[in-house]
Amino acid sequence: MSSSMQTTPLQPEKEADAEAETNPELYQHFANLVSSLPASKGLSNNQNQFYRHDQGWYCSLVPIVGAMVADACFTARPTDIIMATLPKSGTTWIKSLLYATVHRREHPFFSSPTSYHCSLPSTIPASGCKIVYVCRGPKDHLISQCDFVNKFRAMNQLEPVSVEAAAELFCSGLSPFGPYWDHVLGYWHALLAQPQQVLFFRYEEMQRDAAAHVRKLAEFVGQPFDAGEEEECVVDAIVRLCSFENMRGLEVTKKGKTDLVIGTVENIENSSFFRRGVTGDWKNHLSPETARRIDAITARS
Repeated sequence: MSSSMQTTPLQPEKEADAEAETNPELYQHFANLVSSLPASKGLSNNQNQFYRHDQGWYCSLVPIVGAMVADACFTARPTDIIMATLPKSGTTWIKSLLYATVHRREHPFFSSPTSYHCSLPSTIPASGCKIVYVCRGPKDHLISQCDFVNKFRAMNQLEPVSVEAAAELFCSGLSPFGPYWDHVLGYWHALLAQPQQVLFFRYEEMQRDAAAHVRKLAEFVGQPFDAGEEEECVVDAIVRLCSFENMRGLEVTKKGKTDLVIGTVENIENSSFFRRGVTGDWKNHLSPETARRIDAITARS
């Protein structure tokens, strides 16, 4: 997403899709390469197949091949703002907040930015562009991820994966978009190394004080709220606009559908992207033993 008010959000994954259409040989080259990687079964939405990349296990060919194509073809610009999360970690919320904040003068109260694949092309770290990352607690992330994956499994007439089975795979690093702890720590270390380039939010802290995080977001992208906007309560308006309750009630959420390419093209209802959005729901699903195991891995990481 660009920080300029005159440009449209930048979408590396769509540039990769365009490159696949204009240069099918490159896409096929990476697809063949990934097909030769070690494979394993795991938590997935259709074929239940994982491939072992040097950065961890990934579900299906698409996430890895897409990242490889983006790495080969995408060039980041210093004015870009990259939004990064693991899926089911507040992705829809942060992209709505970021878009509404950056474009608040151009499109007041307008939202629905596009999403971004979490694997970053190699040009991004050296480009000087901004990276906004959201981390959600591992236990709530696991529960939300398991629920979402089971929606895909139901579409493909597959039995749902139990929470405990999903937790076993999760603790072993078999998550659809790579190991949770590696992903989070990678961005945490990037924050420590380049604090001017990386903004690291925690989902739980965002929930406690969304307005403060919107202000931090605006400062980070170089568009702080002025005194007039504060008087007009623009921050609070953005928080209400992008709230879980408001977005869940939109017509595009209740009736719209999205095509996702994960192994095969899936047409999924937009309402599937909204579950509960609360903190601590894992207590209703995980056994105490499993919760302690996840806590122990987190403490060691």
